[in-house]
Amino acid sequence: MHDLVVVGAGPYGLSIAAHAAAAGLDLRVLGRPMASWRDHMPEGMFLKSEPWSSNLSDPAGAHTLAAWCAARGLRADHGVPLPISTFTDYGMWFAGQLQPRVEERLVVSVAPMPGGYRVETADGELFTTRTVAVAAGVMPFVHVPHALRGLAPHLASHSSSHADLAHFRDREVTVIGGGQAALETAALLLEHGARPTVVARASALRWNTPPQPLRRGLRETLREPHSGLGTGWSSWVWSEVPGAVRLLPPTMRTHIASTALGPAGAWWLRDRVIGRVPIRLRRQVVTAEPVGERLRLRLTGPSGYGPVETLETDHVIAATGFVPDVNRLGWLAPELRVGVRRVRGTGAPELGAHFESSRPGLFFAGLPAAPSFGPSMRFVHGATFTAGRLVRGVRRRVVGAGGAVVLRGA
Repeated sequence: MHDLVVVGAGPYGLSIAAHAAAAGLDLRVLGRPMASWRDHMPEGMFLKSEPWSSNLSDPAGAHTLAAWCAARGLRADHGVPLPISTFTDYGMWFAGQLQPRVEERLVVSVAPMPGGYRVETADGELFTTRTVAVAAGVMPFVHVPHALRGLAPHLASHSSSHADLAHFRDREVTVIGGGQAALETAALLLEHGARPTVVARASALRWNTPPQPLRRGLRETLREPHSGLGTGWSSWVWSEVPGAVRLLPPTMRTHIASTALGPAGAWWLRDRVIGRVPIRLRRQVVTAEPVGERLRLRLTGPSGYGPVETLETDHVIAATGFVPDVNRLGWLAPELRVGVRRVRGTGAPELGAHFESSRPGLFFAGLPAAPSFGPSMRFVHGATFTAGRLVRGVRRRVVGAGGAVVLRGA
């Protein structure tokens, strides 16, 4: 029986694996490394976060993005947008450093059994483990507005469905949303020769300001401290002490997770959108009707009220984010999906201090942890806090179950 199986090989899964391997755990890592970054983000996108806050985590803190870039003559400077392709290459390199190696295999079932869990892969292997870390990324939690569900893929899609936007050349494309994904998708569509329009519920688009210098005077630092999620004391709390967020009442945590660091475009994106892409604010799609090879959208105000407008388009892209819900993880056995305690008012698991759910030995990382630990879990920056804490929880569970952990170098 293995000590730990990590399901998923994105930034969180790879970071957990690095810490678990260093802790001497009998470990397997299953998944396609950096899958959502490699397969679901169009060429030409940039990281919104600063390079120094976008590290995958190893216990020694040696495998940073900056160190990887420096060794290859690449820039990873504060205030300079970094191509997502560069970050993806860094993640792939990080995965290549792991021992044991990542197994690019699909998990089709995780079911409880006495003393642990039974795992089955798509190629038919069955094995057992004392603990499981679910680090499945965001793709299981794609959120599409109700009005667009059920439409044919050639008419409607989610922003994560596109690794290449060039095939929209000369087509009218409506992008739903007002955050970074929507605005950058619209900019890339325009630059690929499409005719995008942005439809957003907000009364105004929000744009992040250029980052302040890392080195500032004491007064400026105290007024607006830097953090992995931006400047300011609230961002510092979400970024640096997510463990304190978990101690707040569930309703407060849920509110923070859903509203803090809300939709906004990066400062470097603004000139590629404003004055170039038509923006229709205070609008939401209430119906979408195919008309021949096109789509007729019916728009109203953000609460379903106000004048009704129609908009015809060749395609609509919903850049409407991701909503964590354990029920969306179909490979978890039904008794696990039903039995995991949720954060009140959400489909996300209620997690303990070490990211363990109410099912002993079943841990969650990344987006599903946001209603427990706050908005940092939506960003790569949260992987460092998560990996160390989660692996300590796994070690407690393994030792408690009679397993043996051999520390490397001991």
